[in-house]
Amino acid sequence: MIKVAPSILSADYTKLGEEIKSVSGADYLHFDVMDGVFVPNISIGLPVLESVRKITEMTLDVHLMITEPFRFTARFAETGADIVVFHVEAETPENINKALDELHGLGKKAGLSVKPNTPADALIPYMDKLDMILVMTVEPGFGGQKFIPEMLPKISNLREYIKNQDLKCDIEVDGGINLETAKLCVNAGANVLVAGSDIFKKADRAARIAELRAV
Repeated sequence: MIKVAPSILSADYTKLGEEIKSVSGADYLHFDVMDGVFVPNISIGLPVLESVRKITEMTLDVHLMITEPFRFTARFAETGADIVVFHVEAETPENINKALDELHGLGKKAGLSVKPNTPADALIPYMDKLDMILVMTVEPGFGGQKFIPEMLPKISNLREYIKNQDLKCDIEVDGGINLETAKLCVNAGANVLVAGSDIFKKADRAARIAELRAV
């Protein structure tokens, strides 16, 4: 089953409650956290997550694009995240394992993300602890970028590894996702689609979510 995760990075923050309600039929709500160091942009953090948790029962899929994420993974989980994904490039192997274990101990799902230039092999040491892999299909940090098709083999290789090892791990994709690129990603092995502008710029967001699920 294909899951859709609208990214509130593309929402209108002057009416965020209404924006979230408009996509409440989606599977997840994607929540991007940027620190201006790991990526060249700053977005939202714990106070906004706390507010969002109060107004929706949607599964909150939090993507941490921050340096040394182990400092904050538990806090995001305790503040309301259901899934916490952070970057393999941003932490030491020791702290990656600690963070994954801590998230599971809190009853949350845990995942790792890779930038476009990071090989899939960087995830292999952690695969048996992952509920989700997030393959960035653009350079993280800004919405509205063009999809990088060279990421499709990475998705396929990860899906093959998951299948061969009999693991239960979702593959999420984020960046430049629309109906055309979503189909490419699903055919490659992805099953969770993050879409920001492609959903929030549509008048009928529920219809677009349904179209993405059906690619």
